[in-house]
Amino acid sequence: MTLLKGFDDTCIITKSLFQGHRLTQTPFAPLTRESKFMIQFYYHPSPNPLKVALFLEECGLPYEVVAIDTRKGEQHLPAFLKINPNAKTPAIVDGDATVFDSNAILLYLAEKSGQFLPENTPAARAQMLSWLMFIASGIGPYSGQAVHFKHFAPEPKEYAVNRYSFEAERHYAILDAQLAKHRYMLGDTYTLIDMAVWGWARAVPFILGPDAWEKLPNLKRLLDEINARPAAQRAETLKNQFTFKAEMDEDARKQMFPQNARLTA
Repeated sequence: MTLLKGFDDTCIITKSLFQGHRLTQTPFAPLTRESKFMIQFYYHPSPNPLKVALFLEECGLPYEVVAIDTRKGEQHLPAFLKINPNAKTPAIVDGDATVFDSNAILLYLAEKSGQFLPENTPAARAQMLSWLMFIASGIGPYSGQAVHFKHFAPEPKEYAVNRYSFEAERHYAILDAQLAKHRYMLGDTYTLIDMAVWGWARAVPFILGPDAWEKLPNLKRLLDEINARPAAQRAETLKNQFTFKAEMDEDARKQMFPQNARLTA
């Protein structure tokens, strides 16, 4: 274990036993000679970064994890805003290329590695892009809003909970219908689209309620299959290398929900 001085914090660098040898660090540190040849992956153990962690573990590209503790507000630090001005995880830096938004990152990594892409035809690529954008514009936003209003927003919230839980359920039902016709989202081959689905599907009971899987058997089948993959298990345990703030205290709420400051201004 090596201690490095980063921007404002001491950063712990540890060797990892995971596939695609990499370093881990939190929250920022100067690039080491070794890390300059790796992808820097800005990570928090939430659904969108988990998609990227899964892809990186599946494809075997070497990478370095930079942990961003969002409940401590590290996503708002100037150093991170230079990487993602939207102050969200995940993001990656790959040499002179910077990519933010989980679905953009998946597509970038798939094209970089040449892995987990569908057949290279206009029809297959059209389906890939359609489902990737469906997840980006529908599954992610409606899931996130359903979670926010069900679990974190103050009362009164009945209208918002109804709207976002309805839309989240409707979007997951569309995935389930697609998976009723195919083993994977794009047919018989496991692709980046299945990884994009997996990130949020892991949280379906928290989003929709404990009985949600009764209405989504095909999505549950896909989730179970991906969960059994060694890469998914490595991605899930990545969080164990760090200590992230667990308490949703007043300071965490300020960092996670900065819009609330306008209510008391």
